[in-house]
Amino acid sequence: MRRTISGLLAIALLTLFTGSFVGAQQAAPSRILIHMKTSLALDDAQICAVPNVAWGAIKAGHKVTILVDASAVTSVTKGFGWFRKLIGSETTALDRAALPDRERKSLSEQMGVTLEQVPQDYGEYFAFLKKMGVEIYGNRTMMLLYNIDPARVASAVTPIPLERMVQLFASADKIVVY
Repeated sequence: MRRTISGLLAIALLTLFTGSFVGAQQAAPSRILIHMKTSLALDDAQICAVPNVAWGAIKAGHKVTILVDASAVTSVTKGFGWFRKLIGSETTALDRAALPDRERKSLSEQMGVTLEQVPQDYGEYFAFLKKMGVEIYGNRTMMLLYNIDPARVASAVTPIPLERMVQLFASADKIVVY
């Protein structure tokens, strides 16, 4: 039920943001920083909206950066959690979170792509966005606090130090927080 509600919320936000980004596209493209700070385990509605808004912004011609921060770093870490670490899991929470069929169909229609081109899960979605030019970074300090080896983070995410994070915030024209 939570995923269904989160999928619908993400679709609604995508529609809202895509419309405002398209309208804003009349001006110069913006540098949009999406600050993803809530873990999938805590609130899937927030984290699932991130890639939809990123795709909408890219489609509207903006430069997009995603900063994975706070508890969200656990969602991009392979084998996070004592049990998954014990069994040697090579997947992240995002890899294990499938996009609902309704969300995939809606994205297909809104983005003008075939259903086969829409990612099946959120891990695949982040890799897809990276190929589209979205820069995806992770807070290395939060990884340290969660005892995460940066080598265990999804390949789409580049760990960065605090100084680089400050540069991202300072250079963004718009910041969206999830």
